[in-house]
Amino acid sequence: TRVTLFSAMIGAIITFTQYSGGMKGFVNWIVGRGLIKDRRSAGVLAWFLGVVIFIESSICVLVSGAVSRPIFDRLRISREKLSYILDSTSAPKCILVPINAWGAFVLGLLLTQGVEDPVRVFVSSIPFNFYALLAVGLVLAVVLSGRDLGPMRAAEERVRETGELLRDGAEPLVSDDVILMQEKEGVPLRPLNMLIPVVVMVVSMPIVLLVTGKGNLMDGSGSMAVLWAVILGLLAGAVAYRAQGILSVKEITDIFMKGVGGLIPVAALMMLAFSIGDTCDALGTGPFVAQAAEATLPPGVIPAILFIISGFIAFSTGTSWGTFAIMIPIAVPMIQIIGLHPGLLL
Repeated sequence: TRVTLFSAMIGAIITFTQYSGGMKGFVNWIVGRGLIKDRRSAGVLAWFLGVVIFIESSICVLVSGAVSRPIFDRLRISREKLSYILDSTSAPKCILVPINAWGAFVLGLLLTQGVEDPVRVFVSSIPFNFYALLAVGLVLAVVLSGRDLGPMRAAEERVRETGELLRDGAEPLVSDDVILMQEKEGVPLRPLNMLIPVVVMVVSMPIVLLVTGKGNLMDGSGSMAVLWAVILGLLAGAVAYRAQGILSVKEITDIFMKGVGGLIPVAALMMLAFSIGDTCDALGTGPFVAQAAEATLPPGVIPAILFIISGFIAFSTGTSWGTFAIMIPIAVPMIQIIGLHPGLLL
């Protein structure tokens, strides 16, 4: 429930920062200072934001995407390339950092499967996370080299030749009411109005983890920490906008509801993914698959098969958290029954 709530409420963070003029002010500030001069520097900015905003992948994609999108549009860089840069940094780097929502969520799933020392298992998995490490590094290599391959090259050629940022028939998952909201007419374009809610979110995350973990970050509730981080970020933004006299209480309420409504498809997708994971757990899918695999497959190929299946599920559902919820109840019994290194699980 908490994951679904903060997934929807992130939309309000985006609409807050745009309608208040903070997003455009921040973009103007970056461009005005000469920090973004060409396509390469724009790509580096998107990659940097994708790595730095570590508290949760959805927040990372939506916040860094909202900042980067106007710059990419101005420089005529395809939405496909922006999506690749952000998605291939936001999610992979989150699984490499235990002190965030992903880490706490995975630790909770491991605990429910009876893993005695989930923190040790998580940390031991980091050197084996070749996909995550290579994905983050490859994005930077692509950005710095300027080389585009396959469909990415075709997308870039389309933008340069026709100016179409989106391919024909493209339907973004997040509503245009969220990602294309114009700032209120006459508001001052202050970068601070974007930074206030975002900074409050980032700072609040480890604090709530400490509180819920009774002084231990690793024992904290990741979903609770992210939910409260988003709530506190929204409250800080609302108070700041009202104190400046740029938004009324009614306007704040209206753009909050519009932002939440724009991300309902994302929240619904996560609800369905979690329901699949619970169903697999109730049916005992994990032990059944483990016993079948033990009888028919060499232990050495099990991690590769788990990777392929997880990749297929992630691609099909569009959510890494949902993939964890589905696969960990299956993979933990397999690892325990077959006797593989627990670090290979994640």
